[in-house]
Amino acid sequence: MYRKILVALENSRADNTLVPHIAELARRLESELLLVHVADGWAARNFDQLKLAESTEMKEDRAYLDGVAARLRAAGLTVHTELVLGNPPTEILKVAEARACDLIAMTSHGHKLVGDFFLGSTIDKVRHNTLIPLLVVRAGVGTATPFGTPDQPRSA
Repeated sequence: MYRKILVALENSRADNTLVPHIAELARRLESELLLVHVADGWAARNFDQLKLAESTEMKEDRAYLDGVAARLRAAGLTVHTELVLGNPPTEILKVAEARACDLIAMTSHGHKLVGDFFLGSTIDKVRHNTLIPLLVVRAGVGTATPFGTPDQPRSA
């Protein structure tokens, strides 16, 4: 069960909540992790069509993935990374299928209906278009420590 887990990273503080959960799950189940970030800026969305050079944002995203992977590998986990370009829900689904992942892990920001309408909901689009189980972790509040546990308790 859960031999290969796709971990959708945002390159944001929200990842500091998700990564520790997934690291512990992968350790207990001896799962392989596939860290995925979808670069979705203008250069990323038009990269192939316009034969653009890799943008600064894409380089930073790649370095971020490599840094998270290095920390997880140092903890003894098997980790692969993939930077993909385009629409986040579409690309997450493509990679999960192509790489035969049996769990997709993501963070939720707790938007309400109006927020999801304006901001879109990657989770909503992913969950309605896959049969692969999802693990959704609510992004933490307070300041986060590296690898991440929030250092302030969540208020009720």
